[in-house]
Amino acid sequence: MSEKTYGILAEFDSPAAILRAAEKVRDAGYSRWDVFTPFPIHGMDKVMGLKNSLVGWVALFMGGGAFLSVVGLIWFSNAFDYPLIVGGKPMFSVPMTFVPSYIMMILGAAVGALIGMLAFNELPRFHHPLFTSERFALVSRDKFCLLVGSTDPKFSETETRKLLESIGGAHIEIIED
Repeated sequence: MSEKTYGILAEFDSPAAILRAAEKVRDAGYSRWDVFTPFPIHGMDKVMGLKNSLVGWVALFMGGGAFLSVVGLIWFSNAFDYPLIVGGKPMFSVPMTFVPSYIMMILGAAVGALIGMLAFNELPRFHHPLFTSERFALVSRDKFCLLVGSTDPKFSETETRKLLESIGGAHIEIIED
């Protein structure tokens, strides 16, 4: 066994059981825990205290930056660096810059969403400690698992195991990193 404990995993049989267990773990004061289910469970995000993702803000920042960069590049090129008078048209015109800036804004936002998603999900990660558990493979079929991470300030192998047993957790196992 490795000397680094990743957490303690408990298995539950129904959506109602995992929802009740999540409430008990939250009420016990744990902050670094997660739930794994074969399908979304209504109300779980509220129980877990999940907030909106920051990926949207990264996409907004990257899209806005791309938009302003293209507008700035067009202004610099046409009005300052290489002014070229064509048919009496102005050196810089907002309608002229909108289409390429808008296209780059969409591209920048898409790239920002991808980068934000990868960063906030800590990807790419080629190996996850949960993949060593044979019981965890059942989550993709019909089982529900709750993991309390060892990085939680309240984590104690004995106390956490007792809590998971008391709330109806089955097949409780220690996951090693």
